[in-house]
Amino acid sequence: MQDILTEIGRQFCLPGTFSSYDTVKNGNINQTYKVTYRTDSGEKTYIFQKVNTHVFRNPEEIMENIGRVTAHIRRKCPERPTLFFHRTFLSGSPDGGVNFVHDADGGFWRVMDYLDSVVFDSCDDPSVIRAAGKAFGEFQRQLSDFDGSLLHETIPDFHNTRRRLDTLFADARRDIAGRTSDVLPELRRFRTYYKEATDLCDRFAAGKFPPRVTHNDTKANNVLFDRKTLRPLAVIDLDTVMPGMAMYDFGDAVRFLANTAAEDEPDTEKVSLDVGKFTAFAEGFIGEVKDSLTSEEIDGMVQGAFSVTVELAARFLDDYLTGDPYFRTDYPEHNLVRAHCQLRLAEDILSKTPLLQQIVRKIG
Repeated sequence: MQDILTEIGRQFCLPGTFSSYDTVKNGNINQTYKVTYRTDSGEKTYIFQKVNTHVFRNPEEIMENIGRVTAHIRRKCPERPTLFFHRTFLSGSPDGGVNFVHDADGGFWRVMDYLDSVVFDSCDDPSVIRAAGKAFGEFQRQLSDFDGSLLHETIPDFHNTRRRLDTLFADARRDIAGRTSDVLPELRRFRTYYKEATDLCDRFAAGKFPPRVTHNDTKANNVLFDRKTLRPLAVIDLDTVMPGMAMYDFGDAVRFLANTAAEDEPDTEKVSLDVGKFTAFAEGFIGEVKDSLTSEEIDGMVQGAFSVTVELAARFLDDYLTGDPYFRTDYPEHNLVRAHCQLRLAEDILSKTPLLQQIVRKIG
């Protein structure tokens, strides 16, 4: 691996000499390495990442998106830490080359500067949750004047809830894994929530909401925090940045952060939405975006949380019905357990909607 990393660094013309590397185990899609170079002025550390091209089929488009978005943020907020992806230096290239290279086996690589920081896979501290909300809200606000039409849709229909549910029902009819008869009650629950869950994406498709530059993977561990102050430094993992709805970025974050149980908790009695955590994240996120979003978008935040939770439950159940081809599983019913957990969370969000709406409206 050192030989491969050394060659990648050479293609990016990194200064100094290769010193050491460590494997970064956060994340389960791309292969990530923390690489240190020795220079005349000391040591310089980078993040080298091999992109999983089985998941991301058009990595060049992803890097175009990332390059445009990070450059915009850097121009708009030069005083703030920003992800910086290195470029090759091709002779005669007017823009200094490209922000990716290939290894000898065709692997797709990128290199960014390392930001000394800490991340949280989960958190109970309201101040950190609020800071995570501020980070994602600030990310969206920084890009509120960015022309989203310049971005590629890297995963078509990623948050098209209607398409996700229709696919689930179609796969239930096909029953290629012979499991449909086991989940008839679950399918009835999805049909019950169909209209409410698809309302936002239908209105978005009809032009009722402006397309925003959205992150689409707003987990807490995609925010880098300062080690000492725990202030947010930067939002990372920009592979899924593309046009979308602000409400789904908000909703996916609270779905992840404010669940009282793990995403695959077998005992659904333990699953609910923690109102305190919801409030902390909403204070951070909506506090940043309330002047750049419409009142209709602010009013749709809670519905976004419900819709994206139903959508993920549908994806888990669909994966179960088709033989678990997408999500990694540890046992045969793992995706079914995940679907149960997300359905229970969606139902709790629905039952608490009047209270959650009051919280959002007070902040926004």
